[in-house]
Amino acid sequence: MTKPNIIAIDGPAASGKSTLGRNLAKSLDYLFFDTGVMYRAVAWMVLQRNLDVKDEAAVTELALDIQIDVLPPSRTDGRACDVKVDGQDVSWEIRRPEVEAIVSPVSAYAGVRHELAAQQRRIGLRGRVVMVGRDIGTVVLPEADLKIYLDASAEVRARRRYDELVARGDAVVYADILEGVCGRDKIDSSRAVAPLVEADDAILLDSDKMDIEEVFRFVEALCK
Repeated sequence: MTKPNIIAIDGPAASGKSTLGRNLAKSLDYLFFDTGVMYRAVAWMVLQRNLDVKDEAAVTELALDIQIDVLPPSRTDGRACDVKVDGQDVSWEIRRPEVEAIVSPVSAYAGVRHELAAQQRRIGLRGRVVMVGRDIGTVVLPEADLKIYLDASAEVRARRRYDELVARGDAVVYADILEGVCGRDKIDSSRAVAPLVEADDAILLDSDKMDIEEVFRFVEALCK
C-alpha cells in the first residue's frame, strides 16, 4: 500500500474540512488547498466593485477578469494560506460575514464554477495534495485516491463559526450565523451545477460525534 497521492475532502460549511485538511497536509507534507477561498475571493471582489450578486453575467465576467493566487502562509496569524486577488492580500477580508452571506450564490453560477474548477483541477493533478471543497470528489477530482465527506449538524457548525468570529473580535449573533449556515446548505445542495453531495466512494465522517483530533487521527491512519 502507498499513501494516496490526491486526497479530496468535501462537506458543508463549517464542518471542520479546512482544519482537517490543513492538519492532514502538514502530517503528509502535502499541499493544502481549500478551494472555497477562490469563491470567497470572487465574492469579495463583487462587494468591492459594487456589483449586483444576482447579475450572473457580471459576476462570471469578474471571475474571468481577476487573478487569484493561493500560496503558503506568509504570516503566523492563524491563516492557512495566503489568498491574493490581483496581487492584494485578502486572506482575512474574504472571511468576513458580508462575504459569507453571498459566497453561495456566487459559487452557484456555472461560469464561475467552470473557470475556478479548471484552475483547481490543474493544481490537484500535480499530486501530493489535500484539496478541500464541496465538489472535489464528485466534479473537480473524481479520480482522487481518497475521498472524505465530513458532515456535522447545522447547530454545531454555526456554533463553530460563531466562536471563530468572536475570537477575531467580530460582533456577531449566533442566531444570524445559524440562519446563514442553513441558507447556505440549501443553496449548496440544490444548485443545478455541481451540488453538494457525497461521492459514492467517499468515507462519511460525522464530526458531531468525533472531535477534530479524532477525525484527524482516523483519516491519518487511512493515509499511512
